[in-house]
Amino acid sequence: MNESELSEVVVDFLNAVEAAAVNAKRQIAEIKGVAEKEAKAEEKRSWEPEKIPWTKAEGARGAYERYPAEGEKIESLPDYKGLLSDLKGHRNFLFREGWNYWLFPDLVTVGRKPKSKSK
Repeated sequence: MNESELSEVVVDFLNAVEAAAVNAKRQIAEIKGVAEKEAKAEEKRSWEPEKIPWTKAEGARGAYERYPAEGEKIESLPDYKGLLSDLKGHRNFLFREGWNYWLFPDLVTVGRKPKSKSK
């Protein structure tokens, strides 16, 4: 192998390394961007459970809280709307800050119960 051929091989190798480095930087930026978006979404929660007027109720599986109370009309509360939207985005069930939240089959009544402790 002469000097010209060796130079060509080295240049090809360096081009490949450079392409791999550029691709790795792009992938890291994507992963970092996705993680940052997820963290911001968690921070920007659109509802606060303590701002929803929960009513105590009793069901087949014991005591729970619900909104609205049975027979009550739904108020147009921003926190309720945010929770409703969040539930619908999570297949009508989610767990947050020690509470299980679920959406009733009528798709407007929300129930919540503290997460049960395993025995």
